[in-house]
Amino acid sequence: MEEATDAALRGSACDVTACGEAFHEDGGDNNRKTDNQRKPKVKLSPRSPIMGPSQPKVVTGDHGYVLEDVPHLIDYIPHLPTYPNPLQDNPAYAVVKQYFVDMDDTVAQKIVVHAKSPRGTHFRRAGPRQKVYFKSDDVHACIVTCGGLCPGLNTVIREIVGSLHDMYGVTRIEGIEGGYRGFYSRNTIPLTPKVVNGIHKRGGTIIGTSRGGYDNKKIVNSIQDRGINQVYIIGGDGTQKGASAIYEEVRRRGLQVAVVGIPKTIDNDIPVIDKSFGFDTAVEEAQRAINAAHVEAESNENCIGLVKLMGRNSGFIAMYATLASRDVDCCLIPESPFYLEGPGGVLEYIEKRIKENGHMVIVVAEGAGQDLVAESLRTNDDKDASGNKFLNDVGLWLSQKIKDHFKKQTEMEINLKYIDPTYMIRAVPSNASDNVYCTLLAQSAVHGAMAGYTGFTVGPVHGRECYLPFYRITEKQNKVVITDRMWARMLSSTHQLSFLNTKDIIESIMDEAPPTQLLDDQVADNGLVTKETIVC
Repeated sequence: MEEATDAALRGSACDVTACGEAFHEDGGDNNRKTDNQRKPKVKLSPRSPIMGPSQPKVVTGDHGYVLEDVPHLIDYIPHLPTYPNPLQDNPAYAVVKQYFVDMDDTVAQKIVVHAKSPRGTHFRRAGPRQKVYFKSDDVHACIVTCGGLCPGLNTVIREIVGSLHDMYGVTRIEGIEGGYRGFYSRNTIPLTPKVVNGIHKRGGTIIGTSRGGYDNKKIVNSIQDRGINQVYIIGGDGTQKGASAIYEEVRRRGLQVAVVGIPKTIDNDIPVIDKSFGFDTAVEEAQRAINAAHVEAESNENCIGLVKLMGRNSGFIAMYATLASRDVDCCLIPESPFYLEGPGGVLEYIEKRIKENGHMVIVVAEGAGQDLVAESLRTNDDKDASGNKFLNDVGLWLSQKIKDHFKKQTEMEINLKYIDPTYMIRAVPSNASDNVYCTLLAQSAVHGAMAGYTGFTVGPVHGRECYLPFYRITEKQNKVVITDRMWARMLSSTHQLSFLNTKDIIESIMDEAPPTQLLDDQVADNGLVTKETIVC
């Protein structure tokens, strides 16, 4: 899968001339009878060329304007016919003024700029277009969910089905059972508004999920054989890499199939977008565990409540849950290195807090301190079906380290209560905030597919739904910036030490600080941190 994905992303950035028309709405002469009109939509025409890997579509404009556009069906199937959007006759939407998105609407990636900043990178704004590239009766859509559970999966499924059926009159919608392998080894589940009614009130996913099972050619063969022409893929970064490779294979075969990704990760580690669905619900549910730990800690003498939360590589849930709770005394996340023994270490801080308050609450993300745990336990590097390295239980390890410290180094007897609510949080239905968010994601995905866009994922950028090229959300992970003010707010809330030395701070500034839109020659003038300005 990685090789296929790498091939999908090869190629240099191009301007509008090299990539073809950037803003395409009408798609050519509707009166011209093409092979695509006479033949089934998903079948490969004998005269259609075998396409090579696509290149990023980058359009540049005045004053440093850059549009990172997403692929469109007419990029490789020219002269496709277009049809009026059925929404113009929908009584619920026809009354809304300017409901259709303007073809030139884009959204800036950065909104904090300086007086002389270039306009910077933009993404295509999501929403319905006046013209669509699929007849409602011709659409055969499928939905698949991959990876671990996350609050909101059922809501996204429900809203995709509802949007296709109620907005565009699509009646053939199927759920692929059991993740990627379901394309070639499992049955499909017919999805109708009646079937999905009320599923947003349930946790999990009604079409099942799994890790692994990815076989690009088998998946695309199944899509082609079944006559599917819209594929909605819900999953994390690994799943989206697979979706990108599926798009590339579909394009290579010249199929009129829209491949759409909907990013899913409870850890909120997908870059560019404001947040991932299920994150708000996870933070809210984490409060219950933290509150339970706080009650236990307050009610027992010299008691420590230790809560382990999700966060394999990113500590957003732990940080936001800590900020929301205000009962946490120490928060440990993967992005912030820490050490246990010695002056300024975690154990010294715990001992100090217990002596001052008689109790404390600790929150630790599952990926925190894994280097220390691995060194202590001498574990191997086994991986799961998705290719993720198995993590050691940092909560149990830290619990034992704390008990050993107080038993050997002090005369103080402590109680320690360890709480791991991980799977309870993953399995709950999404809250009101996430339900609304999932609705916007699903509707934006459907609007994009019907308008002929493909090979993209959808998400909010500064509150506006956008279409993003796959490579922008798979090239790296979103992580907590421990030199940012949000982390400083968390430290202020807990009164904990940073547990960082000078070298750690410098590396964090250089490696994790978000890029600026300033020109290179403006950096020094504005006093921003550079390698030359850091003095140890």
